[in-house]
Amino acid sequence: MTGSNEPRDYNAELRDTPEHKYAYNFDLDVMHRFMIRAFEPFFRSGNCLELGSFHGSFTKRLLKHFEDLTCVEASDAAIATMNETLAGKVKSIHGTFEEVTLPTRYDNIVLTHVLEHLDDPVLVLERINREWLSDEGRLLLVCPNANAPSRQIAVKMGLISHHSAVTAAEREHGHRITYSLDTLERDARAAGLDVVYRTGIFFKALANFQWDRLLQTDIISDDYLEGCYQLGQIYPDLCASIFLVCRRGDALPDKMGSV
Repeated sequence: MTGSNEPRDYNAELRDTPEHKYAYNFDLDVMHRFMIRAFEPFFRSGNCLELGSFHGSFTKRLLKHFEDLTCVEASDAAIATMNETLAGKVKSIHGTFEEVTLPTRYDNIVLTHVLEHLDDPVLVLERINREWLSDEGRLLLVCPNANAPSRQIAVKMGLISHHSAVTAAEREHGHRITYSLDTLERDARAAGLDVVYRTGIFFKALANFQWDRLLQTDIISDDYLEGCYQLGQIYPDLCASIFLVCRRGDALPDKMGSV
């Protein structure tokens, strides 16, 4: 996928708009908690690279598992905010994934709700495979799910045209694609990565703004959240996010080969 020739303003893309927040409380308080839980069985001993750290909310959760943590972020404003609380605890690098030079390989690479923002996601996944992932390392890759029930309901309501549509609000925040399990695995394999596990995280029938309102009440209990997480493991294609675990592939596939 190629983007427009206009330079991107990564700081502007992270700002909330009247119609849409960049990150909802549902993302920060619910999804981040369950993402870490889904990741834990796949963590490797050693260092960790977080690609796209935003303000460091997920970074703080990773620090509970890794002493050696490097964060790469394209927005200098986001890095400044993160460093207000995490300076000295993480190695922060300002740069784009397409151009940044990193000093080593990593045993754990975390890419959560970032790939859908990239102009050329396969190029970045190729760099992860060829340059950054250690021989025994794992890439933990999470993206919003085009087939989440909340999006399917929005299609039936006429709010969006199809499941994988990129809405105007999402486009303002830098989204370039809305992945489903099949298209996410397609791009991972096109980059030469070996997909070793696939699932979904958290069954989700409500939009993020609806979740934020409910979480302010006593309607949603911890047991209900736990039920949504467990149900998501049974129905990964009906989850808020889709999750792949990848390891290094030996070589890029023959893109002209037969199926």
